[in-house]
Amino acid sequence: MATDAAVRRWRRNPSLLSGAVILGLLLAVALVAPPLLRGAAETLTDGARLGPGAGHLLGTDAFGRDVLARALVATRLTLLMAAAATAASFVVGVAIGALVHLAPGWLRETCLRLVDSAVAFPSLVLALVIAAVLGPGTVSAIVAIAVAGAPGFARLTANLAATVADKDYVLTARLLGVPGLRILGRHVLPNISGPLLVLLSSSFTLSLLDISSLSFVGLGVQNPQYDWGRLLNEALPSIFAQPSVVLAPSIMLIVTGVGAMLLGDGVASLVDPRTRGTAPAPSGTADATGPADPARAPVALQAPGGAGAAADTEPDGLLTVAGLTVRAGARTLVDDVSFTIGAGRIVGLVGESGSGKSTIAMAVAGLLPEGLRVNASRLALGDLDLLGTPPPRRLATEIGIVYQDPIGTFNPALRLGTQLTEVARVHLRTPRRRAAQDMVRALADIHVTEPQRRLRQHPHELSGGMLQRASIASAMTTNPRLLIADEPTTALDVTVQAEVLRQFRRINREHGTAMLFISHDIGVVGELCDTVLVLHGGRVVDRTTGGDLRRGTVTHPYTRALLAATPAAVEAGGTLSAVRWTADAPSAQPSGAPSDDLSDKAADRPPAAEGSR
Repeated sequence: MATDAAVRRWRRNPSLLSGAVILGLLLAVALVAPPLLRGAAETLTDGARLGPGAGHLLGTDAFGRDVLARALVATRLTLLMAAAATAASFVVGVAIGALVHLAPGWLRETCLRLVDSAVAFPSLVLALVIAAVLGPGTVSAIVAIAVAGAPGFARLTANLAATVADKDYVLTARLLGVPGLRILGRHVLPNISGPLLVLLSSSFTLSLLDISSLSFVGLGVQNPQYDWGRLLNEALPSIFAQPSVVLAPSIMLIVTGVGAMLLGDGVASLVDPRTRGTAPAPSGTADATGPADPARAPVALQAPGGAGAAADTEPDGLLTVAGLTVRAGARTLVDDVSFTIGAGRIVGLVGESGSGKSTIAMAVAGLLPEGLRVNASRLALGDLDLLGTPPPRRLATEIGIVYQDPIGTFNPALRLGTQLTEVARVHLRTPRRRAAQDMVRALADIHVTEPQRRLRQHPHELSGGMLQRASIASAMTTNPRLLIADEPTTALDVTVQAEVLRQFRRINREHGTAMLFISHDIGVVGELCDTVLVLHGGRVVDRTTGGDLRRGTVTHPYTRALLAATPAAVEAGGTLSAVRWTADAPSAQPSGAPSDDLSDKAADRPPAAEGSR
């Protein structure tokens, strides 16, 4: 079955097939031509400068040697030199571009500026200078082309790695204590391999031309060796009298370059899991955005039982944040924020975009980007000091994170099973088979259909709702003491949002997990959270409760403005009442279906207004 799928991918990829055929024929020529045609290519005869004919298809050169035979024999040395130069520049350039991100800031910037300067210098001119310094010869030509080509790989790798370094799955790997080199090899390089392979193919073509150019001007291959560039050099004096002598090496250069470009484009498409065919789900399988059966139909989200949490502090504080300040240069992103979260409590951070919600969350998890300075009088999770250098194992097992974008949470180059079970395998030393079995049960608990099959799939093969539920299951693998949910429902449709929020409430009830819930939707925060901190400009401007938000009894002008700007809140009898989350109607719960409300006492919540979010 796997073989058939691979064959289908090759057939659907004409670039890969065409490039493989062309380069395959060239490799065959490189292997066969030297032993078979060396005599005709190197033996001096009296038939000098003969025109094309039956005995010599492209004629002979000034020494009576067969022109076509010499071009075919030169294939081996030309391809070897171009491949060696390209491989060396690829390895050196990718290593520099990737490793530079592990260096301190000042050293990284210095290296990047040097790389930019080297790229701005024409590669062929740089190769000519290096070859002239080293002296003519095969090895010096290879070294010159390799050094001249490395900056291009270094700059592309550095730029692509910078875009991947901020992805959620890379931040998660840092939280799990994965070493920098392993992050580069496992998460960064596989996800930038497509552009690098395309550049590799084009670099091979350029190396081929540059090698030939050096030989053409006398700085490359020397007698008695010869490549296509040297053949062009030898044919130059007679190019007008006998044009056929340049035809064979010229055509070989063009065909090889085209084949390399086609193969590189095809390989880049083949290795990218997002371009592979996706097996269709069996008929009758529910989509991730809808329930699998009526018993799991979305129901109205109810508020947590009671709203009696104090606005300023949480009892039995598990997470303590005191005087947290985050600065970027002279700019203050978060200014003197303090709060606590008790075990089994949910604290919400709400505010408009740019108010500092995610910055606070990443500061708690220790995942702020480089260049930001964090200060606090206390930042601790129980006895774990988050301002110092906490043990990676404790960070990975005691803090779980659910990000906003479910697609960006997972590494697209790895299958889900590898990523979902990583924490259990690495930090809990759980055997691979048992970790997979535990994850299957966890996915089934949060209503992910066909969990065993999902572990074998890539992230792009699942919908956003399934991925978000999978990320929740992954975050809860170690039964963390604190779960950070950074706008986990923003990218989802309303039906899936309701299901995800139900899962958060279920986890909070069953495991007693403390939660830091972040959202710009004050209606969702009011439904789910016990205590709510309203942020504006990096400062806490109001502390209230979910009950006050639902009843519309808040007094701070900014909080009331947020409520007024939320479509989910409507005036009903003089109070603001959150709209119920349903699939199609306010009362989507079927008769006899098991209750999955978010509250322990539905009566504690005011009547919901008609409509849907």
